[in-house]
Amino acid sequence: MAHLRSRRRLALAVPVVLSLTASLGFLPVAASAAEPAAAAARAADGPNLAYVVNTKSTDRHTIGSVTKAVSKAGGTVVVTYGKIGVIVVHSANPSFGAEIRAARGVSSAGVTRTTPLVASGTTDEGAADYLTAAEAAKVEAVSAGTPESEPLEADQWDLRSIGADKAAKINPGSRKVTVAVIDTGVDDTHPDLAPNFSASQSANCVGGVADTSAGAWRPYTAEDYHGTHVAGEIAAARNGIGVAGVAPGVKVSGIKVSDPNDGLFYPESVVCAFVFAADHGVEITNNSYYVDPWMYNCVDDPDQRAIADAVNRAQLYATKKGTLNLASAGNSSHDLASDAIVDDTSPDDSTPVTRTIDPHKCFDVPTQLPGVVTVSATGVDNVKSYYSTYGNGVIDIAAPGGDRKYQIPDTPSKNGRILSTMPNGEYAFLQGTSMASPHAAGVAALLKSKHPKATPAQLQALLKAQANNPGCPVSYDQDGDGTQDAVCEGGRRVNGFFGFGIVDALRAVK
Repeated sequence: MAHLRSRRRLALAVPVVLSLTASLGFLPVAASAAEPAAAAARAADGPNLAYVVNTKSTDRHTIGSVTKAVSKAGGTVVVTYGKIGVIVVHSANPSFGAEIRAARGVSSAGVTRTTPLVASGTTDEGAADYLTAAEAAKVEAVSAGTPESEPLEADQWDLRSIGADKAAKINPGSRKVTVAVIDTGVDDTHPDLAPNFSASQSANCVGGVADTSAGAWRPYTAEDYHGTHVAGEIAAARNGIGVAGVAPGVKVSGIKVSDPNDGLFYPESVVCAFVFAADHGVEITNNSYYVDPWMYNCVDDPDQRAIADAVNRAQLYATKKGTLNLASAGNSSHDLASDAIVDDTSPDDSTPVTRTIDPHKCFDVPTQLPGVVTVSATGVDNVKSYYSTYGNGVIDIAAPGGDRKYQIPDTPSKNGRILSTMPNGEYAFLQGTSMASPHAAGVAALLKSKHPKATPAQLQALLKAQANNPGCPVSYDQDGDGTQDAVCEGGRRVNGFFGFGIVDALRAVK
């Protein structure tokens, strides 16, 4: 399964390369030394690969010229997103990337995977822990003692930790607000999700083209549970069944982007998702993943540069149309404000090669993109979860993501992870920054419900203003071995563990 997880922040410190071109996300052109080969040599003599081709301008002349160049270089256009100047292409020409980068009107272009296409990434930490019937009965017995509580809510320490249970009595959220879950698909038949699901704002974007046929947004199998779990954390209905979401009155939609063969989240699918969400009136998107196949996309590599460029254009397009994008920070416990990070997982669609990257030049996408709200994870004690990535000037906000090792709640199941919906009407515990981001997205939905005219920038400011910041801990030696497991930098107002603080649903509705 892809790396489903949470992301980080750029409001205070936008990466220099990206900030220079934030208007449309155009990154500088990478020069190519390769000369175009003769047209006759562009036969399908290599593996069929997917590419993103980003144009210098979005005018019809430039798009048309680049489209012709794509064909001349042996490529086939899959879909053209003219409004953002991104063209998704398939080609079996081994020299396609070099040739198209040399074409007039091309800003950047690169392959989106390192393995060939075949006939038709997430950030949760560890396997799902399903709630058995016996365990559910025990939880229901405890929940019954709390008026207006959902049957399994006694195990939802996360709702109580951010005041979401009390907030629901004041304002559960507006039906005019939709949060799109860009993920592995959402099982809208689940009884806790069906009342709030928006089919008209859902699609399957795998491959780069939106499929809106009935049920196309659903997970392939029960093992593709990630998106359904995330959706429940955001908007599971208060209907006397199972669990409750942070914003049980808003709508939730599903935009599936996970590849059916390897479960990875390729750039062309994510580009499609952001554009689809924007064009279908979605107010908020949740992105609990990083774009495959690179954990970090380095701008000195033409392929990785093109990936960051394409996804950035798409998310900026969504932002300009009024959509606030939130993303998980990751589960590698990396310090995104450090000078160097060892990445031994990329590319994850073939054979990973260990490399040391500079997080100021190599970007976690979409987490590190301008304007995206980056979310770190906490446990029941309001301490950074042991796995959560962090970074001063990078993390925007923190939210409950669970911690099964060091932060155990006094709940019926004594489970430090997050309980939510699963395919086929089931429930399970998961942890990860993947779970933190939807909690923050739910609070953002409550804020949007209260302030319907708020722009994405205003919503982000409100999200930070309502947060509670515990400040950097005196010590972060979680395993007690005498060594700090991570170093929190910053002050009481903003720091590397919590950004501006842990979200507070009750303060949001008040």
